[in-house]
Amino acid sequence: MKIFKSVPNWSCLNISVAAWNMFMAYVAFMLCRVVFFLVNYSTFAPYMSFELFCTMLKGALVFDTSALLYLNSLYLLMTLFPCHVKENKLYHEISKWVYFIPNIAGVAANLADSVYFQYTGRRTTITVFDEFGNENNILSIIGIEVLRHWYLVVIFALIAFMLWKFFKNPSCCVKDKIKYYVIQALSIIMLVPVAIIGIRGSAVAGTRPITISNANQYVNRAVETSVVLNTPFSIIRTIGKESFEDPCYMSNEEMEKTFSPVMKSISVDTLNRGKNVVILIVESLGKEYIGFYNRDLHKDGMWKGYAPFMDSIAANSLTYKYSYANGRKSMDAMPSILSAIPMFVEPFFLTPASLNDLSGLPSLLAPKGYTSAFFHGGHNISMGFSAFAQAIGYDMYFGLDEYEKDKNYGGYADFDGKWAIWDEPFLQFSADRMNEMPKPFVATVFTATSHHPYKIPDEYYGIFVDEDNLEISKCIKYADMSIAKFFDKIKGSEWFKNTVFVIVADHTNQNRLAEYKTDLGLFSIPIIFYTPDGSIKPDYRDDVIAQQTDITPTILSYLGYEMEYVGFGCDLMNDEPSSTWAVNYNNGIYQFLKGDIMLQFDGEKVKAAYNFKSDPLLKHNIAGEVDCSSMEHELKAIIQQYMQRMNGNNLVVR
Repeated sequence: MKIFKSVPNWSCLNISVAAWNMFMAYVAFMLCRVVFFLVNYSTFAPYMSFELFCTMLKGALVFDTSALLYLNSLYLLMTLFPCHVKENKLYHEISKWVYFIPNIAGVAANLADSVYFQYTGRRTTITVFDEFGNENNILSIIGIEVLRHWYLVVIFALIAFMLWKFFKNPSCCVKDKIKYYVIQALSIIMLVPVAIIGIRGSAVAGTRPITISNANQYVNRAVETSVVLNTPFSIIRTIGKESFEDPCYMSNEEMEKTFSPVMKSISVDTLNRGKNVVILIVESLGKEYIGFYNRDLHKDGMWKGYAPFMDSIAANSLTYKYSYANGRKSMDAMPSILSAIPMFVEPFFLTPASLNDLSGLPSLLAPKGYTSAFFHGGHNISMGFSAFAQAIGYDMYFGLDEYEKDKNYGGYADFDGKWAIWDEPFLQFSADRMNEMPKPFVATVFTATSHHPYKIPDEYYGIFVDEDNLEISKCIKYADMSIAKFFDKIKGSEWFKNTVFVIVADHTNQNRLAEYKTDLGLFSIPIIFYTPDGSIKPDYRDDVIAQQTDITPTILSYLGYEMEYVGFGCDLMNDEPSSTWAVNYNNGIYQFLKGDIMLQFDGEKVKAAYNFKSDPLLKHNIAGEVDCSSMEHELKAIIQQYMQRMNGNNLVVR
């Protein structure tokens, strides 16, 4: 009683009653989560630990905050809007219903998913409306399930009663108008940034709003994301996201005959089994920036580029004249490189399919005794990388949080102010961690400095400068130097010579040369396989088409991996050169490369075709001059396989 007396007339403060009502909404959602867990007890309980429980609870609060702010935005605005004449019983009664209806709808959706999860293995998304849009008997099905799960109806009624009974309204009496307006104005001013942060899921600049795939970072298994998430969030965050629609180009039998993504190494050579794998994904390292790839572009001499170390290592590696990214964003690169999943229509991270069962290099190699680690110097939730790394089986994740804890480095002082730790110190840190990892291992490092706003550490200004009117050029020089120092550090390690290195870009960036400004040039990146022991013969292949999704199949083949897996790529070391291909998607157009031809396809018809080898500037559309039917048919099979497997949660071999 003394507590309440010390804060007289707390119910007169709109902010107080709004906070109380939001708290009750949190309680309601958490009760739904408990019910969800209990209904599906056998799925989650055997793997639960106290540590996992705490991590999942942390994640649950993040996603509940976002969902509840979405659902209660109108209620909060109505309650905190500074206008004293609205403080009357009618207005408060309307506010109560504005609060009650969205929250109780959210409760109903959460409880319904307790049952529906058993059929889908994940939280419901906006696609459920398309899924059942043509089902005439859906109401009867719902009625049957309600009868079968009558206890959920009882729980729903109890939670609804709780929300209604414990709802608080502010006092109607406004005695001090000045105080009222000051408090109301301050409250709504504070609400705006809090709501933005809460809905985005982070207060960190440079991070994207959380999506359903971010739930992976709070769990050990993909299926557990359903406990962390809530159904309103899953529905709201997938509104407007184009679902993967099966185009039904051909029968499934014809599709399988034309293209199947179920892969297996052509020849199983055991010689390289047990070798370590290090993949360097270099931010924005377009092929234009590396002189090695541009020797024949100008009659007056080699285009020198900005990356002398890359020149030297490419000359001693297996690499390709025609090599491409599958997407245009960093978040497109990770699934492509590490799971052989290209980007079609929407970034994989941002779609409901991101909660599908997935495989990747770390999870495929784990049964062979490999440990794994992912390194990215940004905030640990940045770009959704940590969530995806967790989903495909990386044992360890090293980000800004882990870097700060290492007393041998500069901590947050090495942060670039926008994205991540500068490349030079973070690559040195990564080398230290690799030296400590059990062998064999697979490690992936995603660099960050060669990115907008194109900054480098102060001590390198004047040393690395812009060239050719490209701001990124100085960043590429810095990144190249940082990678050179990384190799200098590890070359004396006992594991170095027993390692295959892959150097690849996530996507391209600024361009100067016309060849790299075309629809295809915008995807032109280096793909480099380097082995210090020479087990991969250095070669510059111009008879092969390479893409990011080929990296996982090629590495698995090199390591003598004998099991089947799903991947949309080729084995660049064993597949016939004429059978290699590449695909990317941009602004509604699929680009498909095979042989000498690049096909542009809008999902319904061929828009253009080019001989990209003899016509690198893509000036001559030869769609009407060559027979593209075979390529079009193969591309359709690839697209249909992709869409069906995304929708059917069929991205692993079962």
